[in-house]
Amino acid sequence: MRSGHLSSRNSQPYNADMSVGQRRWLAISGLMILSLVVVSLAIGKGAVAAAISDLTCWIALLAAVAVTFSNALRSRGRERSFWGLYVLGCAMWAVNQAGWTYYEVIARKTLPDPFAGDIILFLHCVPFMAALAMRPHRRHDGEELDFSTVNFFMLLIWWVFLYAFIVVPDEYVQLNSGVYSANYDRLYLTESVFFLGALAITLTRIKGSWRRLYLHLFLAGLLYTAASMAINTGIRLGRYYSGSLFDVPFLASICWMVWAFMLPCEEPDSRPQPQSSRWLTWSQRLAMLAILSLPPMAFWAVFGLSAPASIRSFRLLLCLATMLILGACVFARQIAMDGKLIRLLKSSRESFENLERLQSQLVQKEKLASLGEVIAGAAHDINHPLAEVVESCDSLAANENLQADQAATARKIGQQARRTQYLISDLLSFAQQAQSEKAQVDLTAVLQRAIQLDSLRLQSHNIRVITHFEPGLPALIGNTNQLFQSFVHIIGNAEDALTEVGGGELTISARRQGGEVVIQFSDTGRGIREPGRVFDPFYTTKPIGKGTGLGLSATYGVVQDHGGHISCYNGPEGGAVFVIRLPIAEVAVPA
Repeated sequence: MRSGHLSSRNSQPYNADMSVGQRRWLAISGLMILSLVVVSLAIGKGAVAAAISDLTCWIALLAAVAVTFSNALRSRGRERSFWGLYVLGCAMWAVNQAGWTYYEVIARKTLPDPFAGDIILFLHCVPFMAALAMRPHRRHDGEELDFSTVNFFMLLIWWVFLYAFIVVPDEYVQLNSGVYSANYDRLYLTESVFFLGALAITLTRIKGSWRRLYLHLFLAGLLYTAASMAINTGIRLGRYYSGSLFDVPFLASICWMVWAFMLPCEEPDSRPQPQSSRWLTWSQRLAMLAILSLPPMAFWAVFGLSAPASIRSFRLLLCLATMLILGACVFARQIAMDGKLIRLLKSSRESFENLERLQSQLVQKEKLASLGEVIAGAAHDINHPLAEVVESCDSLAANENLQADQAATARKIGQQARRTQYLISDLLSFAQQAQSEKAQVDLTAVLQRAIQLDSLRLQSHNIRVITHFEPGLPALIGNTNQLFQSFVHIIGNAEDALTEVGGGELTISARRQGGEVVIQFSDTGRGIREPGRVFDPFYTTKPIGKGTGLGLSATYGVVQDHGGHISCYNGPEGGAVFVIRLPIAEVAVPA
């Protein structure tokens, strides 16, 4: 009889005191172990001792299956997978013990040689190894493929191959009991030591209740391995029989393991794990060594062993089949890694583009902030004499002695002066010296007004305006005058560009896109020489005296003040394209 190891617990609050279930199991375990000791010393070899030993060990293994199954039901994610693998391993172990119990207690026969349960006993450690690779003590991203798990899955396949390569030929291909038993004992011991080593390494990398759980499982596994070695030695020396004192540490190790399964564990650690990359590196190296070991073993099976031809052929075919399986695993892992790499590159490219965009916006804001300081000072100085002009024009227009045309001229001067006051107010708002008043804005009406303002001049320069306004555009929250002036600036730039080429088309569209309204201005001119600089203060390609280079800078500031975004680029067929995105009003604001 032999045994397995390891475990972890679902996410419950950690408590160092033993639970009621643990205390009860401790009492039951003590009673079973004491009974086995008394029977071994008092009765000795016989059917009664064998029945008590086999049944108590089988009951202990059934308890392990029940506890791990209960843990799996209460867990989730990788913890549930961990406990599910432990249910499988303990169930395989219990099936092997059931075979012993059937032959020795019910059928009253000695175990056949070879015993089919030996294969199940050896393979029951495989789910335990897979459970260890799950690392339930760490919090994992459900969307991210854990390649270390794939690597360990390849190692588990290698362990199955190793058993079939070393043990199965002398067990089933051509029976040789002496060689088969010796090879089985050595390989099983190697498997147990390898697993205990992996568990010990895991112990050094975790803390808290999970470490306490792994520590108890490691000690229970160590006791089981020692008991298994003692039983195998007793079998070779002819001193072992079911119900002997050899079975006492074996039963104790199972009971200890069941008690460990009942330990509560805290939530998986969500802190960064510096060992994660090292874990992945070592799992990759071990998987690589497993694959590289297959050709030498195939060569050794054919040319290095003095074995019958049937055994050599079996081992050679086994190596070839395992190569195909592991090769398919490597191919699947590579496809998954390529897909992950493509996703990472795409994410990196998007992050880089967002970073560039953010940097450009920050630089632009710094430029506009510097410009705002200059504008604020100039606007304050202009505003006072302009107020005098408005007042004088109003007084002059109210004079009854003026002729009709003189009064109309005075009123026009006053109107233009007031418009200039509005512009200065907007400049102060743009310079963040005054808070602009925002209300509900009918964007379609503002765009049509901006087009009508320059319609005569556009027609005189042979420029045709094409509009595509989505019906029922939602309202925006903004400053009507600021948005109007911004649209006028963009239309004016398009007019200048099209005038240089003798006319053309200016297309203006407005549509809803998600939670934004997208306004696009595109012309059929020559395009912009440096689209990335059009919003820089004082940048202009016009002759001296025809442009200051502040119009688009002010437009940029207005769009930013409205929580939107403006961009400029050259269209694929030539011409400049300006795109403005403004957020839709979420609440109704008085117009």
